[in-house]
Amino acid sequence: MPKFHAYHAREISVKRPEPGRALRWDEMSLLVKVCGLSTEAALDAAVGHGADMVGFVVCKKSPRHISLELAARLGRRVFGQTRKVLLTVDAEDAAIAAAIAALSPDMLQLHGSETPERVASIRARFGLPVMRAISVRQAADLAAVPLFDAVADYLLFDAKPSLQDECPGGNGARFDWSLLEGIQARKPWLLAGGLDATNVTDAITHTSASGVDVSSGVESAVGIKDSGKIAQFIAVARAASAEGRVHQFRNQQERGRRGVAST
Repeated sequence: MPKFHAYHAREISVKRPEPGRALRWDEMSLLVKVCGLSTEAALDAAVGHGADMVGFVVCKKSPRHISLELAARLGRRVFGQTRKVLLTVDAEDAAIAAAIAALSPDMLQLHGSETPERVASIRARFGLPVMRAISVRQAADLAAVPLFDAVADYLLFDAKPSLQDECPGGNGARFDWSLLEGIQARKPWLLAGGLDATNVTDAITHTSASGVDVSSGVESAVGIKDSGKIAQFIAVARAASAEGRVHQFRNQQERGRRGVAST
């Protein structure tokens, strides 16, 4: 399996335009990531319905934690263009290395309190792209964006956990998306936090996210994925993305016609 490269449009379905150049039609696709998968049925649903990324949690505090043995078994079921993402939380190098050996992921997702220096160190040591999650509750939480944007391949904005939450993500909480308006990030970024089939269209419409990440929103109970909800979420997200692409493409055409008419 070829290694995942953060800027290869065919492999990740998203590409940032060069300065001053509009996106082409084939560069506007949305990334869909389904995280916290722990059963063959749920994984097969995500892959079969076209998820771009599937996430596996190796963090014992999480209700979605899987053993390395299960990670290896599930990892072998992933095929095609779907990319495997290993999620860890403040893990030591030895633990990350063991999980990588089991899963053979295409990307690492760091969802703890890892510093920019730690992100850079992990990326260099393991030679894999890194997605750094940033927990958001208020505007001040976005101050770290430039620091992580400089060292990670992807960013992921998730709701900051409450004091009662044991895990930094997958808590079903949503944050104020308007905080992301005008976000200055050079790297592609995903939106997470309380997403499901009922609100993902609004999420896509009201943010400039490169992708969406769902976990609790496709569960029938905490940690138990529902194959039907997975299929529905992906279908709704794809439909919203397609509608948005048509709208953006038409806007670009209209701006082009105005430009020609004014010359």
